[in-house]
Amino acid sequence: MEKWTPKHEAPEPLEGPVVATITGGTILWFVLFLVQLPFYGWFDDRGHTWWIWTPLAGAGLGLIGIWYVRGRDAALKRAAAGDVSSDTSGG
Repeated sequence: MEKWTPKHEAPEPLEGPVVATITGGTILWFVLFLVQLPFYGWFDDRGHTWWIWTPLAGAGLGLIGIWYVRGRDAALKRAAAGDVSSDTSGG
């Protein structure tokens, strides 16, 4: 039996300050790591050291995300500039 799914087009993707959003999230992850670091002994005594390393992993992945979205943003700007130059020279 086939599952019913609505037949409509997907909405346009939302664009916003993607680079700033990813950078802010990365900073937040790193600050969380730094705030928890002085309590390493407390986490270690209870077997919860993963609480320390999870924000550090989030910050590391955020750095990869910053690199990715900056490249994406630059590519979108290059594509938009290419479209504008081809529109004006087509005359």
